[in-house]
Amino acid sequence: MWAYGVSLGLAAIRQGDKTAEDWARSCLERVTARDPKIKAWAWWDSHRVIEEAREIDKGDPNRPLQGVPVGIKDIMMTSDMPTQFNSPIYRDFFPKIDAACVAVIRAAGGLVFGKTETVEFASNARKALTRNPHDLSRTPGGSSSGSAAAVADGHVPVALGTQTAGSIIRPASFCGVYAFKPTWGLVSTDGVKSYSPTLDTIGWYCRDPLGLAKVFEAFDVANAIPLESSEAKSLADAKVGICQTPYWHLAAPETQHLLAGVRRRLQALGSQVEDIELPAHFGRLNQAAHIINRAEGRASFLPEFLAEQHRLHPFIRDHYLAGAEDRAISLVQAYDLAARCRSEFDELASGFDFIIAPSSAGFAPQGLQSTGDPVFNAMWTLLHAPCINLPGAEDALTLPLGYTIVSHRFNDQALLGYASQLMRAGVAKRLDPQD
Repeated sequence: MWAYGVSLGLAAIRQGDKTAEDWARSCLERVTARDPKIKAWAWWDSHRVIEEAREIDKGDPNRPLQGVPVGIKDIMMTSDMPTQFNSPIYRDFFPKIDAACVAVIRAAGGLVFGKTETVEFASNARKALTRNPHDLSRTPGGSSSGSAAAVADGHVPVALGTQTAGSIIRPASFCGVYAFKPTWGLVSTDGVKSYSPTLDTIGWYCRDPLGLAKVFEAFDVANAIPLESSEAKSLADAKVGICQTPYWHLAAPETQHLLAGVRRRLQALGSQVEDIELPAHFGRLNQAAHIINRAEGRASFLPEFLAEQHRLHPFIRDHYLAGAEDRAISLVQAYDLAARCRSEFDELASGFDFIIAPSSAGFAPQGLQSTGDPVFNAMWTLLHAPCINLPGAEDALTLPLGYTIVSHRFNDQALLGYASQLMRAGVAKRLDPQD
């Protein structure tokens, strides 16, 4: 299906074999057939999609994302479609402007296909209606629920998401797709509803690592911010760390099995694999992230709280009930711990080509009441480290389950290279054999 392969689709357009309109129609067929069950989309319009695709076909076929249909998480402002945040306060809200990330997608030739479902304000409030494509009785994860499910089910080849705790990586694990959370600050959050500026990070979903790299290229971050110039080595020459994190006791048997299998496969390829035990104070990072998130969230949602308190979800209203963790000294300590651990982790991670960690505690939970626990994600988000979810390739897995590769800040390009190698070597699942 055309909805699947970024690289194949771009090649076909550049060779003149297909058009952006062809690609758009293929995606529309899939969405029409599947979304009544999956419910990945908050808003889309087939006529607008076709008109936009025809305009794209008039442009430079060599643009980085020429004709690529892209789903946009519905906390990102869009000039030609509503941005509703899954909130009753913003029903039918048309902001008339594009978020910076959306503007970049358009400038790169991407087709802004529609808005994907999100947990309310990308928090832990009202859940998205989206279901996991692999088991409709299970959550797709959140808060980027619709983006992960849309890519997993082949509706679009790319979708943007955001992560404040684990909202990119965990849904990717549950839905069985590749996802990239870049180093914090590489992609502008201008025009995206803020929750915690210290944590909020924009990333994206694809069905293969090459697609992740193509989107990364479109943001031109290598020219915007000097990145590490290191390239990925051969896996046979790679030094790899296995970090169970301080929260390993919460890992389900399937997660423990997956990481053990990844270790065996890497060792068989010749990689030098070592266990990493983080210093004890890293075990306080998730609590620090919670304190920072809650404090900065109070500032972010204050306009809605003051004007529309009665329509805010109780989860958000509870941010304004003072608790022990809300003391100023607690926030200062959290910021200081994060700063200390960032420099320590960068130094540690620089001694490895990449580090492997869990992406989720286990399989996607049953039901839609919870989007899963971000326990294995929040630490990396607070450390501002680049992370990629890779779908596990272990035969014993009965549902999708991913693992994370992580590195020190600004080593994004090398990490993307290792993701591609891991897929080609069979250490991560190849979702589309034709790619």
